[in-house]
Amino acid sequence: MKMDSKSQFRLRLHGVIFVILFLLAVGLLAVLAREYPAQWDITRNSRNSLSQASIDTLKQLPGPVTVSAYATQQDPQLGDVRKIIREFIALYSRAKPDLTLKFIDPSEQPQKTRAAGIQANGEMVVEYQGRSEHLTNLNEQALSSLLTRLARANKRLVFYLDGHGERKLNGMANHDLGDFGRKLESKGFRIASLNLSLAQDVPDNASLLLIASPQVDLMPGEVEKLKKYLAKGGNLLWLIDQEPLHGLRPLAEMLGLVLTPGTVVDPAAQQLNAAPTIALGAVYSRHPATQGFNLVTAFPFARQIGASEGKGWQATPLIEVAPQGWVKTGKLDGPLTYDKHHDTPGPVAIAVALERSVEDKNQRIVVIGNGGFLSNTYLGNGGNLDLGLNLFNWLAGDDSLITVPVKATLDTSLNLSKNAAAVIALGFLIGLPLVFIALGIGIRWRRRKA
Repeated sequence: MKMDSKSQFRLRLHGVIFVILFLLAVGLLAVLAREYPAQWDITRNSRNSLSQASIDTLKQLPGPVTVSAYATQQDPQLGDVRKIIREFIALYSRAKPDLTLKFIDPSEQPQKTRAAGIQANGEMVVEYQGRSEHLTNLNEQALSSLLTRLARANKRLVFYLDGHGERKLNGMANHDLGDFGRKLESKGFRIASLNLSLAQDVPDNASLLLIASPQVDLMPGEVEKLKKYLAKGGNLLWLIDQEPLHGLRPLAEMLGLVLTPGTVVDPAAQQLNAAPTIALGAVYSRHPATQGFNLVTAFPFARQIGASEGKGWQATPLIEVAPQGWVKTGKLDGPLTYDKHHDTPGPVAIAVALERSVEDKNQRIVVIGNGGFLSNTYLGNGGNLDLGLNLFNWLAGDDSLITVPVKATLDTSLNLSKNAAAVIALGFLIGLPLVFIALGIGIRWRRRKA
């Protein structure tokens, strides 16, 4: 059919209008994408997104954060360093728009690089409210921990009682707490030992004091210094193991503690191939120190802890273990069975949080019937480390920094047997090509027959 000039004009006009409308739609989509950015991470372990713990950390940083990356355009080993850094920092920028990234080429600005103390290509300096730290490891755990330290305006000073065989926050032995102490330092705490036989008193600048299972008796003068510290409103974390209190009974009476003898036996631990003397914590009270905490914790040779009323303290049981277990009062040798005449049935509270107001100051104390859960041996079990950090943050008054720390999640892998792998290989390399060849021959034969 032959078209007249009028019809051709209309057809061309329709084409021009379509192109204009299409370009307008593309432009509008570009504007909307820039003004309202959105993304969806469909990977199984959300490895292209920040964890909720990192997002919560960013929320505790009111005001801009600046990241200065000292990186060249290309690195002989890593390639395009700037692209790697830019993609990593973009995860944080999407959650916090006022977190900005700028690049500085060390070869073009050597003096500025030396003044900043840069040691490696790709090293970054993170600045917030006049404070800064260097970042050399490009991973979420490292940067989120750094931001947590910057969010802490002043370093919290933690003293741990020393001189009586206590677990040390800088010790290397299995029963010590050295690994946990290093983690505290990475979170902005400063730790120091305190020997009350030499020190006049617990220093006034102490954010909190740790007493971790002394092995010999404290002298009466030392106990009086501890009581004075508590009377003034000092914060305390007291880890009590199965040993005697070694002179700290007056401290327990001052706090109104109820210390039940015996060891917690938890049959649920045997289901995980662990000893029944390891109590598993999975039930936590509604308390700021355990807000949103749902990880399983492990407490070896734990004891029951309670608090009596009438001492002026607001007491909250923190951790409950062994719902199907009991408190064993006899010896632990031989088969561990429940004795209804001597043992106390579970569930068992092994930690208590105490609060009160002293001279317009909120005093905070946590007593846990176990010191081993933070030891070098057991720190990596379940959520022990996470719980310890939460407790220290709450005791130091940094409630806003209490979060569930970053947890790594692993992709699931598909493990095939040799026979299954051989079947798949033969199917793709031999079977599938034969099917296509047969189909081709069949189609050609039908066409020739037709």
